[in-house]
Amino acid sequence: MSELRLVSLATSTMVHEGDDLVDLLLAAVAEAGETLAHHDLVVVTSKVVSKAEGQVVPFDGTDQHKVAIVESESVRVLRRRGTLRITETRHGFINANAGVDLSNTDEGTAVLLPKDPDRSARRLRGEIERRCAVEVAVLVTDTFGRVWRQGVTDVALGSAGLRPVLDLRGTLDANGRLLEATEVAIADEIAGAANLVLHKAAGTPFALIRGLDESFFGPGSVSENIVRSKHEDLFR
Repeated sequence: MSELRLVSLATSTMVHEGDDLVDLLLAAVAEAGETLAHHDLVVVTSKVVSKAEGQVVPFDGTDQHKVAIVESESVRVLRRRGTLRITETRHGFINANAGVDLSNTDEGTAVLLPKDPDRSARRLRGEIERRCAVEVAVLVTDTFGRVWRQGVTDVALGSAGLRPVLDLRGTLDANGRLLEATEVAIADEIAGAANLVLHKAAGTPFALIRGLDESFFGPGSVSENIVRSKHEDLFR
């Protein structure tokens, strides 16, 4: 892979429960003058997935209610500072405020993470392939902070049709040394790259990525391949 193309796909539609995301995606692809091709990768932000799936709850605007929503979406709270919580979600994600989002949503509401982002990605992929007769991969992404690093970046919450981790163990580096521990989280790398064109205030909930190596495509999920199990995690 020597070249990668990223295309932002905009929509003017505010997504609500029950909306057809594939309809919106395909309209955005056409509006951008593109056509989906074999082994394209489609990025879909978790915000619109959550809205379409009804993962939106009332919010009265108070700090107390915000904290209550966050803690109800958490299986464990690791740190507290004011209204900020560093949490573990039901998915196994460690993030700020359980991913509860108060931006770009109707007044008086808060958006939760999708219940099962991998399943959401599989459903979107299946429907795209049914309608377009083309094999693609789908990532559902969201913005996360990183421990001990400033700033945020997008990561993959759900994956379908993409091998989320590229296992290089057992291969040789440029100097002929055996790689013993290198596993590349390509789903997260792709999500971070896509975030460069997913402008948060410009109505771009989708991105199209072309040029990925053929070896990246295949079975896998974020829950099985990226979320580290408790017995392997040195920080728990």
